[in-house]
Amino acid sequence: MWFLGLISCAVLSFLNQFFSYRTEPLVITQITVQVAALPIGQFMAHVLPRTVFHIPGFGARTFSLNPGPFNVKEHVLITIFANAGSASAYAVLIVDIIKAFYIRKISFLAGWILIITTQVLGYGWAGLMRKYVVEPAHMWWPSTLVQVSLFRALHEKDDKDERRISRSKFFMIALLCSFLWYAVPGYLFSTLTSVSWVCWVFSKSVTAQQLGSGMKGLGLGAVTLDWSAVASYLGSPLITPFFAIANVCAGYVMIVYIFVPIAYWGFDLYGARKFPIFSSHLFTAQGQPYNISTIVNDKFELDLTEYQKQGQIHMSVFFAFSTYAFGFAAIAATITHVTVFYGREILERYRASYTSKEDIHTRLMKKYKDVPSSWFYLLLGLTVAISFLLSIFLKDQVQIPWWALLFACGLAFIFTLPISIITATTNMEPGLNIVTEYIMGIILPGKPIANVCFKVYGYMSMSQAISFLSDFKLGHYMKIPPRSMFLVQLIGTILAGTINIAVAWWLLNSIHNICQDNLLPPNSPWTCPGDRVFFDASVIWGLAGPKRIFGDLGPYKALNWFFLGGALGPIIVWLLHKAFPKQSWILLINLPILFSATSSMPPATTLNYNAWIVVGTIFNLIIFRYRKLWWQRYNYILSAALDAGVAFMGVLLYLALVMEDKNLTWWGTNGEHCNLATCPTAKGIKVDGCPIH
Repeated sequence: MWFLGLISCAVLSFLNQFFSYRTEPLVITQITVQVAALPIGQFMAHVLPRTVFHIPGFGARTFSLNPGPFNVKEHVLITIFANAGSASAYAVLIVDIIKAFYIRKISFLAGWILIITTQVLGYGWAGLMRKYVVEPAHMWWPSTLVQVSLFRALHEKDDKDERRISRSKFFMIALLCSFLWYAVPGYLFSTLTSVSWVCWVFSKSVTAQQLGSGMKGLGLGAVTLDWSAVASYLGSPLITPFFAIANVCAGYVMIVYIFVPIAYWGFDLYGARKFPIFSSHLFTAQGQPYNISTIVNDKFELDLTEYQKQGQIHMSVFFAFSTYAFGFAAIAATITHVTVFYGREILERYRASYTSKEDIHTRLMKKYKDVPSSWFYLLLGLTVAISFLLSIFLKDQVQIPWWALLFACGLAFIFTLPISIITATTNMEPGLNIVTEYIMGIILPGKPIANVCFKVYGYMSMSQAISFLSDFKLGHYMKIPPRSMFLVQLIGTILAGTINIAVAWWLLNSIHNICQDNLLPPNSPWTCPGDRVFFDASVIWGLAGPKRIFGDLGPYKALNWFFLGGALGPIIVWLLHKAFPKQSWILLINLPILFSATSSMPPATTLNYNAWIVVGTIFNLIIFRYRKLWWQRYNYILSAALDAGVAFMGVLLYLALVMEDKNLTWWGTNGEHCNLATCPTAKGIKVDGCPIH
């Protein structure tokens, strides 16, 4: 368990951080490790020597490289280890934007402390809340049950039916195929990542390319032969239930193919035609890229004089509505939806968690030594103290004042319990990142890094806590000793965070012009789309401040009405359900999911969504319905193999070819050939490489 767990955590944290900077970032999830660890663990149990060694100085204590058959509890702990590295630490984005976008300095030590404290802080909150949301049977965590069922399926005896290939052999074949194929879209013929044939047919039409570009437009007709484009941002569609895919699809179609075209071509909202239809960049009122560096003074704060010279900051209509307007609506709708549809159930389950008798899981877990609460108190206190010292002695690098740090910790403490109860009972986690940005932007405008640090300490530590609580519940269901869980999660978190900052530091210092898509070669994959959106958020909420964007001093004041619309929407749906109880389709209207369907866009593109929806529908509707036995046996295994194959080939290509500057240059590696997709269509706007209307 220790060998495979540490290796899995290290490999996943390395790969996920490495791929996070690429145009099509691939997230290798814990399910990949969950599937791959079984044959490797069984192989190790078969071949490792069983010799027993006596440990000197420990009496009768013994040690063996092969303590016995590979069992399900080892498997669960390896997966929890891997989960610590299954997503890049959110605080790495702060280091990225300081070094790559603001072109300022932050020390490795300050970055490392920032990452480790924000990750471990969430672990501290989780330890305090587990009595309320892990031990009670009424807190059942629906997403965790998927993993439990997968563990049971993997550990079932593989039948000896010679007509069907074994799971382990299928995994190795699919892994090899994925590994070999990714050399084509990943290096030899990168245009296959986005085959936007509409652009090729209408090579001189701006509107046609806006409609047809999969990377910079609405993606009509765009297809991909690259698994990384399918699984980027939204994760593997093979492991997403079809009802979730259908809800995302409905919201996506409503926003991208109905709302955005009407706003852009119909009403020209906020001067939409002066800017690209799909872009995460910021612009001046004249449609030119906004020069952020000129409005940042020597103190790393807003230079008001320069800001007034350039004027107000503007966004593409897609960015303004998909990220912020519908983001506002989604937050409000989630709170209202949970209240009206699940409020009574949540209260009843919460009360029952105090009054009901112990369930079988809690009773069986009492056989193990529990983790003393003092361990979590000590961990939490130590983390807050180190963060406090960071905000005092390294304030010039992180900007956040000590009182804002304590305020962020207070917000996280207040919201962790109610949000984790909502997640444990409804499988919906309200995202409060915009709320924390808004609050700090009003309190302390003009300081971009202070704003994002406040967001990470206030929102992400809470989100991290919910991830840890989910792991605690998995351990609860699978009867894992609590102290083993504590060690694995803590060590995994620190190891993953350390590798994250090390990889980030390596790439930021070794790739020239990383993240600067206007300075990189046309076919460079190092465009950092996620970091770009995070940077824009730091400018909007921190540097300029919400008052200059969404307030009286800004152009987007009316978007605040989406908060009200989002809050009222679920109430209307609930009233319709009460008025027409026999119409069961009304209950299928989930406005939080519909409003947040495009929350990943940008940086996700229409190509990513289209491919994800199509592939997910094929596997989780058609194959699930008509070839269910095949789906049950191989679906998750295929997903894990595709992810792993792309990841290993991607790293190999970078180390063997890209680092040595051995790049191919021909038509098939020159992007998707939709250069006009980023052009404005308003009259009189001059942009390099674009026709003037």
